This record gives sequence, structure tokens and C-alpha cells, in this order.
Amino acid sequence: MTTMLFLAGVVLVFVGIALSIALHEIGHLVPAKRFGVRVPQYMVGFGPTVFSRRRGETEYGVKAIPLGGYIRMIGMFPPRAGDEPGTIRTSSTGRFSQLADEARAQSFEEVRPGDEDRLFYKLSVPKKITVMLGGPMMNLLIAFVIFGGIFTLYGTVQTSPTLSSVSECVDLTKSGQSTAQECTPDMPKAPANEAGLRPGDTITAINGQAVTTWDEVRAQIRANGDREMRIAVDRGGRDETVTATPIVLDQPKIGDDGRVVEDAKGQPVLEQAGFLGASGTPVRVKQPVTEVPALFGDMLVTTFSAVAKIPQKLVGVYQAAFGSEERDPESPMSVVGVGRVAGEVASSDEFGTPVEKLMMIISLIGSLNLMLFAFNLIPLLPLDGGHVAGALWEGVKKGWARVRGLPDPGPVDVAKALPLAYGVALTFIAMTVLLVYADIVKPIKLL
Repeated sequence: MTTMLFLAGVVLVFVGIALSIALHEIGHLVPAKRFGVRVPQYMVGFGPTVFSRRRGETEYGVKAIPLGGYIRMIGMFPPRAGDEPGTIRTSSTGRFSQLADEARAQSFEEVRPGDEDRLFYKLSVPKKITVMLGGPMMNLLIAFVIFGGIFTLYGTVQTSPTLSSVSECVDLTKSGQSTAQECTPDMPKAPANEAGLRPGDTITAINGQAVTTWDEVRAQIRANGDREMRIAVDRGGRDETVTATPIVLDQPKIGDDGRVVEDAKGQPVLEQAGFLGASGTPVRVKQPVTEVPALFGDMLVTTFSAVAKIPQKLVGVYQAAFGSEERDPESPMSVVGVGRVAGEVASSDEFGTPVEKLMMIISLIGSLNLMLFAFNLIPLLPLDGGHVAGALWEGVKKGWARVRGLPDPGPVDVAKALPLAYGVALTFIAMTVLLVYADIVKPIKLL
């Protein structure tokens, strides 16, 4: 049964990834066709074709390696100035120049009579940007629908001021810790325990100031330091007040967004703050539709931050894969790692009810779409962001020419950047190989 559930989780997340890739490419396909560009091919995956069918002028199909997808548009690169479209200069020197000329020629291979005005490079700058941003925007839309549904229909986990646990003692020898796992005679009682707080108490006010969330409780305790404080609680319907004196400890610094502040190495930044030794109770709260944009915006910020840290995180992945270092649970994963995590969630009772496990896997698919959106905006070929950067540069050149009364400089020759694109592609391949290997020999484990 456990094996079947593991496989079900893997299949579910891979179906989600495949659909996300397919919709990403549709995001490119629809505006390209709308603007009149001929698209001979729409494919999900790479390598040998497993299945395909032609509808109209486009072949739709699935390939064997499900690590991406593409649409092929005619006339992606403009010919060199003075050259006939689809020709290669016999005088081209240098391997890089030949690569660019070959790419230009290939982009014209399927041009037929009557296609002269259906070439991608002839689109206006806004239309080029629309076509190339269509894929990432589709991933953004998928993520928004997924998380919008989760926020409003299922809810988000928040910590209430009702105490779920009260620590017995505190280990003062450990920095950044919260409670001791085992108490010894030389360890002082936790302030909450000393004050007589109990699991089930709901904190309603601190020093006369009403509190309704655990974040407010935590902020008051941390700011109070080691001064005496009055804590009002609702205990089984009765209002009671206790007096507690927090201990000042080195604790992870909490930012204005409620998250732990990290240093350049990704380690928590510690600060001296008041410590009580009690924990709130996690509860699931359905959010109003009006809260969705802000919650989703926070996720976007976190995703872009994660993308920016990928080079740094890859160093840790390498050290974990080929050394004795532990794998950072926040490090990037390949599709192998994602499948393994989904299988682990589906097959373990530690992740709650079947509905809770399903929501975790759907959230994983939503997070992958956010990552696809952010990653594809990197302004490097062959990513979508690289093509967008080329179109924006074309717009700048044309605008400057109009201001100065100069002739239209024509489309930007993105083919000149192909050597860089090949280098970026090789880097991505190496990164994928490293992540797959690490996910096999040193996988991220949730338990």
C-alpha cells in the first residue's frame, strides 16, 4: 500500500509538471498565431517523438524526455544586412560566426512562398515581447489559480495565541535554541512554566495590550527582554492573569515580514531577545479573496529571492553530493527530487490526512510554476527573458533613431548572442546533471 501511495504521489506531480510545461508553450503559441507568425511545431519534451498529430499548419506532439518543451516559429532570426534570407555567407570566418549564420539559415528552412510577412523577426517590439512573455505569464497564472484556491478554499496555517505546549526548562548553553529536549537539575525552569501557564491557555493581553495573533504575542515577549510582564489568559472560559519574567537568549532575528532573517551564507542572524518557553497552536484559516494578492505577492518575492540564491545553493549541493556535508533542505531539486518528495508526502502518515497531503502536492506544483516564471525571466538566451531583452534593446535602438531622425535600424540580430546561449545551455545541463545526481545519492528528506 505504501509503495502504491508513493507511486501515486510521483505520478500526480509529474502530470502536474507536464501540464505546466504544455500550458507554458501554449502561452507562446496562442499570441504567435494571433499575430500571424507561422508555427510549424508545438512539442512537449525533447528527444525522439513519442506521439504527434498535425492540425492545420502545426504539428502537435509529445517527446520522450519530459524536461521542457518548445514551439518552433519561422524566421526567429533576421538575415544579415544585405543577405538574402536563408543564405549562409561562404566568407564567414570563425566558429561563432558560422553558428550564427547556420541558425539564421535554419530559421528560414520552412519558409514557404507567401510567408514573407509571417516571420517572427518582423513583428513589432510589443508583439515580440507579448509572444515571449506568454509562456512565463502562463506559469504565473497557473500558480495564482492554485494558490488563490488554496488560500480561499482550504486556508493558510496561522499560529493562534492558544498555547499548544509549555516548556519545562531551558538549556542556556545552546545558542539560538528554544527549549531543552531533556531537563537536568542545573537547567532553570522555563519562564512560562514558572509563571504557571498551561497548554490550552489563550493569551488575550500582555501588559494590558490586547493581542489576537501569535505574532503579536511573540513580538511583545521578544521586545520585553528580561523585565517582568503581566499576561492575561482565557483558561477554560475564566479570565486569569499571571506574572512572568522572560529570559534573554540569542534567538533568530525575525524580520518585518515575519520570516527569519538570514546572512549572506543563508544562516539565521541571531539577536538578544526575550524568551518565554511556550508555543502557540497552528490553525488553518480560510482567507478572503482580498488577501490573495498580498499573500501571492509575498510568495513571488520569496521565489525571486530563491532564484537569486541558486548559484550559492549549488555550491552546497555539490559539497553534499561529493562530500560529507548535509543537504540543505532549502536547496534546489531536479525533477527526480521533486518526484521523491511528492512520493514521500503521499505515502507517509506524518503529513496528515489524505486531503492535507493532496494540498501539499498541489502546493508543490504551484511552487514549481512560480519558479518557472521567475527563472524564465532571467535575461539570458535561450531563456524567454533573453528574447525579451533582445526585443527591448531593439525598441531602445528604434526609439533613439526616431528621436535623432535617423533611418530605422531594423531588428536586433539576436543570433549574434547564440554562442553565449550555447554556453548558458551547457551550464543548465551541468546544473541538471548535478541536481539529479545529488537527488539520488543525497536526497532532500522531509522526515
